[in-house]
Parts: sequence; structure tokens; C-alpha cells
Amino acid sequence: MIVLAFPDIHGRLEKLMKLSSEIANADLVLLLGDITNFGNKSDMRSMVDEVLAINQNCLAVPGNCDQQETEIVLNELGINLNGAHKIINGLAFVGLGASLATPSGGTPFEVTESYMSQKLEAAVVGLDDSHPMILVSHQPPYNTTADAVNPSLHVGSYKVRDFIENNQPMLCFTGHIHEGQGVDTIGKTKVINSGPVFQGNYAYAEISDSIDLLEIRSIA
Repeated sequence: MIVLAFPDIHGRLEKLMKLSSEIANADLVLLLGDITNFGNKSDMRSMVDEVLAINQNCLAVPGNCDQQETEIVLNELGINLNGAHKIINGLAFVGLGASLATPSGGTPFEVTESYMSQKLEAAVVGLDDSHPMILVSHQPPYNTTADAVNPSLHVGSYKVRDFIENNQPMLCFTGHIHEGQGVDTIGKTKVINSGPVFQGNYAYAEISDSIDLLEIRSIA
């Protein structure tokens, strides 16, 4: 299956719409949080409706720059993956939204490591090992390229990393840290942060019972 992952759109819908044909042809579209830029429910609905008009096969998690109330919209549309899982084409997509506290503390959906641990635990309730797992997390795991603000400063989640180490999903799509562009590994898990959509980046994957292709791509 072809999966497109879009982190950190920050309301820049025009960037995403440049990929309309690619979105239409994907088997699954993932919105990895910070879909809006401090937007309200109406803003979230407008953004997601545009994507769903192109491809109904979409899942999303909220980011720290999405108002907490916007999660209601994702629930109403049946695409919210925060603290949940969905089986698609035999793959288990497990989701986590929001972020840890930012340096300014000025974004609307900031949570604790305890919240992240609880959401990840809830997300896998009822999920057995027969389905290869893919983690969809706005907050990257600690100590990877994905959470590196610079080579000596990592700001990811210890709980997300613990979850990956303990469960070894096939792949983790993440974002949040705009500087953390790259592909890394934790054990058998590939971790990809493409860099933000609003800066012209997204992640492309072809997945069967393994990762056949994984790339960071640019929006022309």
C-alpha cells in the first residue's frame, strides 16, 4: 500500500493541494498533527474536508498547535487516531497526538509523558501481534534524528521511545521538530520525520508485509 504522511501543515493548505494527484492515488493519507496553526474547530474542519474530498482514506492525530477542541472534529469525521488503532490492509496504525511542553509553553495542546504513556497503552488495547504495527505520533521518540533540534539537543519523548523499544513497530511516522528531518532506527523500527509540509516536505512509503520504499519527498 502507498502511504503519504504529512506532518506540520500549519494551515498551509495550498502546499498540500499541490499534491492533489498523489493524494488521490494513495491508499492512505496520514495527517501527523499541527494540521492548523492555532486554528479552531472550523479551521480544522475546512482543512480536513479538503483532504477528504480528494481521498476518504485518511487518519489524523492532533498536534500541539491544534486547539484541543479540534479533536472533536477528528472524532466526528471518524479519523482520529489519538489513543486508538485502526487496521487497514492488515496493518495496525496506532496513534498519538499532542506534544510535550515546548520551551515557551505557548501552544494549546501540550501534555505530559504520563499522558503519552496512557494514550499509547489505550491505543493497543485489543490489538494482537498478527498485524504489523505502524506508529503515527506527532511527538518523536527521544534521541533520534527526528527529535534533534541540533546535534547535541534532543527533545523527544522517553515514553514514545519506550513504546517503540517494547513493541518494535515496523515504522514510526512523526514530525513536530521542524529541524529533525531524517530517517533513523530504533531496533527494528524505522523512524521518519520528513520535516514540515509548510516548508515543502512530506513522507512517502510503500508498505506490504515489510517496508518496500521509504522516502522524504519535496513539494514542487
